[in-house]
Amino acid sequence: MLHTRALQLVPQKERDHHSTPGILMVLLNYLPLDQTVWTSFLKKQREEYSQFLREMIIQPGISKAKSGCSREDVTMEDHPLNPNPDSRWNNYFKDNEILLQIDKDVRRLYPDMAFFQRPTDYPCQLILDPQNDYETLRQRVEQTTLKAQTVNRNRSGVTNVSSPGKALNLYPSNEYEVMPSGSEAHWEVVERILFIYAKLNPGIAYVQGMNEIVGPIYYTFATDPNSQWKEHAEADTFFCFTNLMSENRDNFIKSLDDSQCGITYKMESVYSMLKDKDLELYLKLEEQNIKPQYFTFRWLTLLLSQEFLLPDVIRIWDTLFSDKERFHFLILVCCAMLILIRENLLAGDFTVNMRLLQDYPISDVHTILTKAEELRDNS
Repeated sequence: MLHTRALQLVPQKERDHHSTPGILMVLLNYLPLDQTVWTSFLKKQREEYSQFLREMIIQPGISKAKSGCSREDVTMEDHPLNPNPDSRWNNYFKDNEILLQIDKDVRRLYPDMAFFQRPTDYPCQLILDPQNDYETLRQRVEQTTLKAQTVNRNRSGVTNVSSPGKALNLYPSNEYEVMPSGSEAHWEVVERILFIYAKLNPGIAYVQGMNEIVGPIYYTFATDPNSQWKEHAEADTFFCFTNLMSENRDNFIKSLDDSQCGITYKMESVYSMLKDKDLELYLKLEEQNIKPQYFTFRWLTLLLSQEFLLPDVIRIWDTLFSDKERFHFLILVCCAMLILIRENLLAGDFTVNMRLLQDYPISDVHTILTKAEELRDNS
């Protein structure tokens, strides 16, 4: 298995828990299998990410002016009211709409644990250097006043229209305290990763739920005992997330829903497999008109990241990404989750069963993964 090969590449002292950064980077096709080139490869990638920060976060015409430093001249050819769709200011205002949605989502990332609200040990010096006084994304969100209403876009295609002021008031002032100068919270790092991804991938930009995909990757890197992984968690997370999204992005593109690579096909695959493995349970769910999209949409799109505690999500991902047919194995895991609560589902009515499926009762992921392997072996 790829996981065995990845383990062999990681020093023994770093194998105390399942997903070390090195293993995850190999499994997500970020680090090459040739370990001798890791150092030079990582240096090159991290420098490239720093360039992304300079180009997309630190912009001369937008950075805060400081005494002795003047803003870039704003001419008639490029000013805030310029109607040209290619205007830098026009792009800036469009970016703000995406940024406001990202900001709302990352602030509430894994609310059951305090990690993402805590300060990182390695704040981005490129942006937070007091000598430069650049505008951070957090400051940009707090200071922006868009004239148009903000449209929040979620994966189901529903648009929620609200004023930016109202959106910003969603966060009580005492819930996310302002960090001391030169510091930033982990959620702010995640926000930057998602914003840069959206800028580099305008075809998909940002869709609600991507925050749940990037969170476990960043957590794995930023909590590793090895300080070298922690220090570069932002850049490495960005590239791993980008690689994972290259495989998973079709789930976030509504126009592909009904294609063979779309989410509808995958949701129906869960029920097709259940019909083959447990006909009685399948017929019960069909009889109650419990459609797969009622619960498998979230399971599949977010790779089960909202169904379990974060350490358990990482354990599932470790097995999932190790599998050469990783997304077929995800279908097996979903089917296993249904079969493991079959007695409850067979006894329950529509309301009880929907509650079970939307708040999955089993927390032992080892049992779930073992059942999934059993289903595959019996196929």
